[in-house]
Amino acid sequence: MSYIGSLDQGTSSTRFMIFDHSGSVVGQHQLEHRQIMPHAGWVEHDAHEIWERTQEVIIGALKQANILASDLVGIGITNQRETTVAWDVKTGLPLANAIVWQDTRTASFLESLTDSQKKLITHRSGLTIAPYFAGSKMHWFIHEVPAVRDAIAAGNARFGTIDSWILWNLSGGVRGGVHFTDVTNASRTLLMNLETLDWDQELLDIFEIPRSVLPQIKSSSEQYALTDPHGPFGSAIPIAGILGDQQAAMVGQVCFDRGESKTTYGTGNFALLNTGTEIVRSKNGLLTTLCYKFGNEPARYALEGSVAVTGSAIQWLRDQLGIISNAAETEHLASSVV
Repeated sequence: MSYIGSLDQGTSSTRFMIFDHSGSVVGQHQLEHRQIMPHAGWVEHDAHEIWERTQEVIIGALKQANILASDLVGIGITNQRETTVAWDVKTGLPLANAIVWQDTRTASFLESLTDSQKKLITHRSGLTIAPYFAGSKMHWFIHEVPAVRDAIAAGNARFGTIDSWILWNLSGGVRGGVHFTDVTNASRTLLMNLETLDWDQELLDIFEIPRSVLPQIKSSSEQYALTDPHGPFGSAIPIAGILGDQQAAMVGQVCFDRGESKTTYGTGNFALLNTGTEIVRSKNGLLTTLCYKFGNEPARYALEGSVAVTGSAIQWLRDQLGIISNAAETEHLASSVV
């Protein structure tokens, strides 16, 4: 029997699930990672820790399913969007902690942009001007982290969202890992042109990001590489799908037709509406983004609205304030309010 593996790298945890041909889960393993908050408004992750957790959950899920990695016909990756990693291609190590999508440290830089620059960015990328997206995080790395500047000068720096970091490591890392991303993740950077589906040079110039550090943009469904036999799978498995988490939810809910939508309740709440092959530019503050692109088929687009802090507020009550010990306690607290 053959199986499919799915790696879900999220804001608070990493999970690997294994499905049989009927879609039933035959094995899974999930582990949390640290939320690092060194200053007010700053949220970071240790990308090396995330890679370690990724390896652990893959091994754990295979063990639970009691199958060999070679029984997998392919794996896919879905990930927390916008969270940005800078790493050294020679050492394989992150050059700084990853800057998480919730982080707001780049707000002042974005406010310094001219109105014409902001208008150009929004029109080309479909996104609002906000520290939420990856482009300003990359700008911060370059201007605030000497190790990043040194690695760029040496030609060793690589930037990417979490999917790129995981893909690079799974496909070999320093032993020849590939540096790719998919259109859904690239569309969350403020740097990709919605029409060309490529990095936009004018946007790169605004954010002062060299094209050489960025991954090549691919579709959401194709074979990007084989897993490194020396990695956690111990075998060469096709890596054949990448989608940002909210777009992956659209695919998972089979929202393939124009007008179909889904809402996800998680770390944040996200509502997406499929607009088909048409780029619909919102006049009411919604984001225009990629929905998915399967192989050589035309790209599908979406409108998106979000509430950034929902489930993460529960985690904050537990980990930062310490007023609950687990999420289930919030139901009793909420019901006690008259």
